[in-house]
Amino acid sequence: MLKEPLRHPADEIKSTKSKHLEGVKLVFGLTGSVSIYRVIDIMRELIRRGADVYVVMSKAATELINPTLIEWATGTKVFTEFKGETGHVALSFEGSSFTVAPASADAIAKIAAGIGDNPVTLTAVNMLGLGKPLILVPTMHEGLWKSPPIVKALEFLTSLGVTVLWPNLVEGRAKFPDAEDVIAAVEAVTLRGKDLRGLNILVTSGPTRERLDSVRYITNSSSGKMGVAIAREAYFRGANVTLIHGPLSVSKPYYTRNIAVESTEEMLEAVLNEVRSRKYDAVIMAAAPSDFRFRTVYKEKIKSDINELQIVLETTPKISAKVREVYKGLLIGFAAETVFNDLNKLIELAQHKLISRGFDYIVANDVSNPEIGFASDYNEVVVVGKNGFKEHIPKSLKEVVARRILDIVRDELAYGKRA
Repeated sequence: MLKEPLRHPADEIKSTKSKHLEGVKLVFGLTGSVSIYRVIDIMRELIRRGADVYVVMSKAATELINPTLIEWATGTKVFTEFKGETGHVALSFEGSSFTVAPASADAIAKIAAGIGDNPVTLTAVNMLGLGKPLILVPTMHEGLWKSPPIVKALEFLTSLGVTVLWPNLVEGRAKFPDAEDVIAAVEAVTLRGKDLRGLNILVTSGPTRERLDSVRYITNSSSGKMGVAIAREAYFRGANVTLIHGPLSVSKPYYTRNIAVESTEEMLEAVLNEVRSRKYDAVIMAAAPSDFRFRTVYKEKIKSDINELQIVLETTPKISAKVREVYKGLLIGFAAETVFNDLNKLIELAQHKLISRGFDYIVANDVSNPEIGFASDYNEVVVVGKNGFKEHIPKSLKEVVARRILDIVRDELAYGKRA
């Protein structure tokens, strides 16, 4: 006989990727949209990060996907109706936030009007009344998305502090965003709210390429994940974000202001143009620009039937030094070092670059460790500041590292040092 109670299959994935959401109760509302199947992967990923996930469904949602499948995916009871129950009250009081995904036009209009005639809209209205974070992920045809009543409803809800993950309009539809975008919105809004509201933040991300000829170039292993994670987190916490990026290996946010470059020189010009033409509260240089370029660049492809090719490399401009000459605001740099797990050495190198490059803070990591850094979902860093600040952020998802870096930005600006 079994002596232990049977575990739900969802328990097997709990906190397997991270523990930073342990103790956080996330409530999801599912409405009638064909994109509803996309939410399952999102909820299970949040469970992998430690969250407890609870779900309410509208009748239209249950006609598209069986609630039993949702219960299997989350390991918790799914509410499809409240027959005299106070489930919406309990969920609202205990839930950390409420995410309506997908959010149909009907649900958006009812929430804006305060109509709670189904479990989703009733829970949403109750959450608003309690001041809990509400996140909407609209999906609908373009005609509905641009319909004046829906536009007005969304404007009203955003004025109340509701977070709307504005859709990417593709092929005449307001498409459901990538899972990474929804997860970033849920985590940022639930854990930090809009604590960066109104700040203007510039982020650089990714590698650069230095061309030899029309098809060949040198670059590095940077994927751009760290910079993109910072840009996403800052945006959902209320900042106005500009992302200057090289060739990325990850999807860039469609909702930030993006400027694509290829070479280190192009990235330098783009950053200088931004800090000269706009007022930025903080510049976060998470990119990994190439340190060298070819002295001679060929317009056409070099023929491969030659016996030998001698090339000369020269150093590229140091972007941070050039930026510091014209930008006097909060400047945060990144440094990728190979110190083979020597934390003291990493701190020493970080302190040297902090001073020599004119940073206010520098974030350093050890790229000799294959489990962190370039192309990995994880990072482990030390943050060093001019004011004697030192902090070791242990191995964490890059989203968690990004959150802590932006906490430092928030605190630095809030306490008047650069207000």
